[in-house]
Amino acid sequence: MVSEISIQEALELNLPIIDVRSPGEFERGHIVGATNIPLFSNDERAHVGTVYKQQSREAAIELGYKYVTPKLQDFITESFQLAPSGTVIVHCWRGGMRSRSFAQHLSENGFTDVKVITKGYKAFRNHVLDSLASLTKLKVLGGYTGSGKTYILKELEKLGKQVIDLEGLAHHKGSAFGAIGQAPQPTTEYFENMLFDEWRKQKHDETIWVEDESLAIGRVQIPQGFFQQMRSAPLYFLDIPAEERAKHLIEDYSNCDKEELSAAIIRIAQRLGGLNVKNALDNLTEGNYFETALIALSYYDRYYLKGMKKRNKENVHTISLCSVNHYKNALALEKFQ
Repeated sequence: MVSEISIQEALELNLPIIDVRSPGEFERGHIVGATNIPLFSNDERAHVGTVYKQQSREAAIELGYKYVTPKLQDFITESFQLAPSGTVIVHCWRGGMRSRSFAQHLSENGFTDVKVITKGYKAFRNHVLDSLASLTKLKVLGGYTGSGKTYILKELEKLGKQVIDLEGLAHHKGSAFGAIGQAPQPTTEYFENMLFDEWRKQKHDETIWVEDESLAIGRVQIPQGFFQQMRSAPLYFLDIPAEERAKHLIEDYSNCDKEELSAAIIRIAQRLGGLNVKNALDNLTEGNYFETALIALSYYDRYYLKGMKKRNKENVHTISLCSVNHYKNALALEKFQ
């Protein structure tokens, strides 16, 4: 049996999801946890699209059948491996011919319950952006570079607080040095999908902690609706001495490739200033990571302070701390509430 369900119903059912779009479409962004069993390869999809535009819908359908027919048994085999119970959710871009044809094929070959998402992945994307723009109880953890904010969020999570790690999802630490040692960044589209997946797991009548970020984290962007809520939420700013933060940066970056660190320094050269760049690179070459870190902090502290001045002062709560002890600082932050 083939039936239609809304994206909200699909997400609540916790069933296997088959995305029949092309590999390229899937790579740009997909429902977290979905499996790609593409009806067409990237080249096949492009060819079918060209025939549709240059010839006719009928000619495109005929070409599509030509590409799909040799794969029909593979579709059944792969689908049963994913959903041996015979119950599965299927979608394409708009819930059109690709998903309906695939679903009907499964239904005719042993699947007892095949559900097609109404309006497909497009409906999911609209749901993602609408949800992330909806009212959420956020608290934002801020502080100068090197304060260990990501580590503190992890400690808060251990203490039972709700946390969304934006930098973890983005595979980037949010600075010119942020990509060093990280996996390749996702697309902005898939970052939004992962953010939504984390968001929907939270209890929305309770506070969710996030780290203070710019709109862009490396090459990905926070959805505008969610970002605006971050900007209007209470900001808990950690004020830790620069020397302590420099020590923390050494722990994070001293084992990284020096060429990557040099390239990151050069990326902020215009704002850092010629003499500072020279001194930073010289210290890095000599292995004096502490001095290198202090020079970098001289720029990042000014940059962060400039951004913080744009915030509503009534929403900014400064917490002065002596060191970068993530657990103790998480406890101090918890008490501050």
